[in-house]
Amino acid sequence: MRRREDSLVADDPMADDEKDPRFVTALARGLELLRAFRRNESLLGNLELAQRTGLPKPTVSRLTYTLAKLGYLVYDQTTGKYRLGTSVLALGYASLSGMGIRQVARPLMQDLADRTGLAVALGGRDRLSMIYLECCKANSPITLSLDVGSHIKLSTTSMGRAYLAALPEAERAPLMAKLEEHEGERWPEIRDGIERAVEDYRTLGYCRSIGAWKSEVHAIGIPFVPRDGSPILAFNCGGPGFLVDSKTLEEEHAPRLVTMVRRIDAALFSG
Repeated sequence: MRRREDSLVADDPMADDEKDPRFVTALARGLELLRAFRRNESLLGNLELAQRTGLPKPTVSRLTYTLAKLGYLVYDQTTGKYRLGTSVLALGYASLSGMGIRQVARPLMQDLADRTGLAVALGGRDRLSMIYLECCKANSPITLSLDVGSHIKLSTTSMGRAYLAALPEAERAPLMAKLEEHEGERWPEIRDGIERAVEDYRTLGYCRSIGAWKSEVHAIGIPFVPRDGSPILAFNCGGPGFLVDSKTLEEEHAPRLVTMVRRIDAALFSG
């Protein structure tokens, strides 16, 4: 399957897994089709889906027909295209509601957002990106336009770097290799930023992204490593550079973010 170069969630796990006799390729292709829909995008036709997934159009036609029958896609008679159905929404909400950390973290995240005037988010890895699982914002007309379900880059954001910094080296190395392939000629600079983030986490307890993801965005991130062996998550706190300079972010807000993460950990795993 062709890797989607224009997607934040690029990476093709099917390339190797299709050789596994236990791997159900048809199921994987159906899920890849659902992943082709992007944020703020409602309708896609079979041709567009074929182009995005690299699947043959006849295969896409069979998959969209089946997914529509099951309620995961809805066919639009006017345009001849498909949109995501409510069954997809049900799966997403079931996943989010099963994450106890969101219920514990949200009030603490909102308190930090109100204190700092910045956005505070919780995210997990989705291939080569981080996806927001929870997001709290201050009552301000100026904030980052991100919310639950938003994807941000793994390699250049404070949240993504925090996630990478918390990984054991044996897990980080193959992921770095995939990032190198995806980032191309930008990789040397990006790799240096990740390596600095790993060192920052070791010495400071948090990671920084000052204009690395977007030139106008300043943010700090901290990983959350559940004691029960669940997947690593990460928190960030940040906003437009004209609202918060790097010194204030690091000297005033970083300690608050560290304290917040410690409180969440204690609430979830102490006693």
